[in-house]
Amino acid sequence: MRVVLSFAALFLSVALLQLSSGGVGPLDALTGLDAGFTQAEVGILGSAHFLGFFIGCWWAPRLMGSVGHSRAFATCTAMGAIGLAAHVLVIDPWFWALFRIGSGICVAGCYTVIEAWLQAKVTNKTRGRAMASYRIADTSASFVAQFMIGALASLETYIAYNILTILCCASLLPLTLTRVPQPATPKATRLRPKLAWTCSPLGVAAVVVAALSSASFRMVGPIYGQEVGLSAGQIGTFLAAFVAGGALAQYPVGWLADKFDRRWVMIWLSVAAIASCGVTIWSSGQGTGLIMLASGLFGLTTFPIYSVATAHAHDFATSEQRVELSAALMFFFALGAIAAPLTTSTLIAAFGPAALFYFVSAGHVVLVAFGLARMRKRDAPQERTRYVYAPRTTFGIGRLLGRSRER
Repeated sequence: MRVVLSFAALFLSVALLQLSSGGVGPLDALTGLDAGFTQAEVGILGSAHFLGFFIGCWWAPRLMGSVGHSRAFATCTAMGAIGLAAHVLVIDPWFWALFRIGSGICVAGCYTVIEAWLQAKVTNKTRGRAMASYRIADTSASFVAQFMIGALASLETYIAYNILTILCCASLLPLTLTRVPQPATPKATRLRPKLAWTCSPLGVAAVVVAALSSASFRMVGPIYGQEVGLSAGQIGTFLAAFVAGGALAQYPVGWLADKFDRRWVMIWLSVAAIASCGVTIWSSGQGTGLIMLASGLFGLTTFPIYSVATAHAHDFATSEQRVELSAALMFFFALGAIAAPLTTSTLIAAFGPAALFYFVSAGHVVLVAFGLARMRKRDAPQERTRYVYAPRTTFGIGRLLGRSRER
């Protein structure tokens, strides 16, 4: 029972953290544009977030080893809260980019602590239920956070950022007040990017394209929405539809990835993603309802590619390599996510809102071509791992997934 209660505290912390961090990107975009930021400067804010995320993924395990789980979580939460609260002190894109680095460190650091705590408490018997609950808490809060955008954008700037700061601080309470003893601190995962390329060049390419799709849409989507005439509340629904589409795709895509050659699954998902980009561009002049449906379709076709790519890469890894391989794939995802918002916002400023989806389409065209080329290089493995929905949270997620990939 105490373990169940400790899980509940962790999941509540996850939900509160996601409500805070899930709202800051769109709010920054809308508030920054109203304050006179250029579209490229708004893109820099998104890239700064993922730079902080990358730093946090590397630093948080080492911090946790020095001061323990609760203090590491408190430190990272404080950095996030400071970054949020500081937005109202100075309206400048370069200062805001610095604040967003702090928010990125907060997200990565807090998730590192939560996942390390979960890993120490779950058993093979409870792992499936714990991971399912973790995903539900995270995805549900992310979904709700998008609907907060319209309400936050209608408030005074200092009130909107204060609300997000309060939610960030509130995420401290469940985890720090739990009476369950802190677990032993795991060793920091070694980062070996070369391992991912050695196991699966196609897996590496696919996670980079997944990052280009996801980071571009989530960080620059508000710019696109404003350009095509959506209100702040409608932009929130637009982003929520993407999250919902991605969540709905996981089970059917997982079934396909376990039944058929995963390379073909990735290729056809990319073909579908290219089509969904075309539908989204077309829908911009066809009314709000079709724009929302197109966003859901875009999430449906692009969101699962990361999990299929990681499953394919793990097909070529040994059990001993799985934790480090997961970290290496997250490394490449983070690199793509850092580059994407600045690139796409610059393209929108130069060529209009449709440039966002032309850029994403180009990435998927490259992935289709590379996938077909790789299929000529080697055959699919005879024995495959089980498909697992892989959260894109920390370098240590592979440790939490544990033996869930094994048949």
